[in-house]
Amino acid sequence: MPSTRATRAPQDAPGPDSYEFCDPDLCPCHLGTCTLSRVARAMAGDDALMAGQHTLTETERAVSDRLAQMSLDMTAMAAVSNLYRAAGAIRNRFERTVLAPHDLTWTGWVVLWVVWIWDDVEARHVAAEAGISKGTLTGVATTLERRGLLRRRTHPTDARRVLLTLTAAGRRLMTELFPLFNQQEVDVVAPLTARETQVLTSALRKIVLGLEAERAARVTS
Repeated sequence: MPSTRATRAPQDAPGPDSYEFCDPDLCPCHLGTCTLSRVARAMAGDDALMAGQHTLTETERAVSDRLAQMSLDMTAMAAVSNLYRAAGAIRNRFERTVLAPHDLTWTGWVVLWVVWIWDDVEARHVAAEAGISKGTLTGVATTLERRGLLRRRTHPTDARRVLLTLTAAGRRLMTELFPLFNQQEVDVVAPLTARETQVLTSALRKIVLGLEAERAARVTS
C-alpha cells in the first residue's frame, strides 16, 4: 500500500501557490515540493542558483503556466523533463568532481567505460553503446589514443572495420577511477531510501527496454 503520510515541504517557493504539505507518493508535483522534484533539485546542486539559472521549482511553474491551456499528459511530461534535468545535473557533477582532475569529458569517460567492459570492441559498437555519432567517436578516440589510454587497430578480417581496446595505462586508470566514480553515484542517490532507489532503477530500466524494443521493431519492419 502506498504511504499517505504527508511530509513538510521545503519552503523555497512561498506564496499563494505553494503547498504546505506534500505526499511523496503523488510526486512529481508541479511546484517541485514532492520527493522526485526535491531529488532532481538536490542533484542540480547550488551551482545553478549561483549562476543565475532557473531552479527546478521555477522551471516547473513556468512550464505549467505556459501549457495550462493545452490538453497534455502532464504526468508523462514531468517525468521525462525531470529525467532529462537530472541526467544533465549528474553529468555536470561527475565532470566537475571525478573527471576534471583527469582531464576527461563525460563522453571520453563513457567511451573508456564501454571499451573497458567489452574489450577489443568494434568502433561502431562503441559509438552505439555510448550514444554518440561515429564522427564524434573518431575525435574522442583520437584524443584518448594520443594520451596513451586507447589503441585502435584494423579488424583482422575486414580492413573497413576498426577495433578499440584499452592500453595498460587505460586499464589502470579505469581500475583506479571507477571506485571514485561509484562513490559519486552513492552520493547522488543519497536523498533516496533504499526502496526508492530500487523503484527508480526498475522504472528507468523499463523505459530503456521499451525504447530498445521499439527501435528493434523499426529495424525489422
